[in-house]
Amino acid sequence: MFSYQHHYHAGNHADVLKHWLLLACVRYLQRKEKPFDYIDTHAGAGLYRLDSAMARKTAESDDGILKLDWSRLPGLADYHHQVADDVAASRYPGSPLLVKRLLRPGDKAWLFEMHPQTIRELRQHCEQRRVCHVRQEDGFSALSALLPTASHRALVLIDPSYEVKSDYRTVVKVMADAFQKMPQAMLLLWYPVVDRQRIQQLERDVANSKMRNVHLFEMAVAEPDKPGMIASGMVVVNPPWTLADEFAQTIPGVSAQLSADHQARWRHRVLVPE
Repeated sequence: MFSYQHHYHAGNHADVLKHWLLLACVRYLQRKEKPFDYIDTHAGAGLYRLDSAMARKTAESDDGILKLDWSRLPGLADYHHQVADDVAASRYPGSPLLVKRLLRPGDKAWLFEMHPQTIRELRQHCEQRRVCHVRQEDGFSALSALLPTASHRALVLIDPSYEVKSDYRTVVKVMADAFQKMPQAMLLLWYPVVDRQRIQQLERDVANSKMRNVHLFEMAVAEPDKPGMIASGMVVVNPPWTLADEFAQTIPGVSAQLSADHQARWRHRVLVPE
């Protein structure tokens, strides 16, 4: 249960997609002055060393964040601005720290993590009294207890490790339950593509749920027959109305840069209409 640590994978191609999209959602919510709550069910450490022994063992950032030619990707300008200083110092910020840095007066963050070592790092990097709450709890259960939020506006990131294969189906139930409690919430579900059949089942489960206005955004960096995590995606409930166009304009270029053969592989699909 506690074997997964994102320190081995920080800054990889999945982080690029996930954090670009997460920032786009935060920016959209902040177009209005009214506060919102950010809930991260599997927050991780918040900040990672790209030159640590763990990171260099896999060197996944070499084919992710460190491979990007930012000058040719204007659609990543905000993302680049948020991570540039960290990357220059051989660090990479995770989702909780990226969002914490953007919180305005009145906005709040709720960060959940179970790993004993990782929770200590998360507290060090992100905890802030009355603003950024860090809890060593099961994020799936904690999410249900928080909804609906007092602000009536929420951005939820569901990002488990999928070490337990049943998580591919559990996450849809968790997401659907959250939708029932707070239909107006913006819900983000990240998934890895290692076994395409699992993702096809996930899509069917979403389509058969009672959720509405659900889109899928996916980016690949290799052919489907290659081993390992060749792609990743985000299922988004109530996405910003601008997100599909921004994704189509930006992510093909990112995919082409991060693919060994320079081919763009991406897809956007409406899983459930409004």
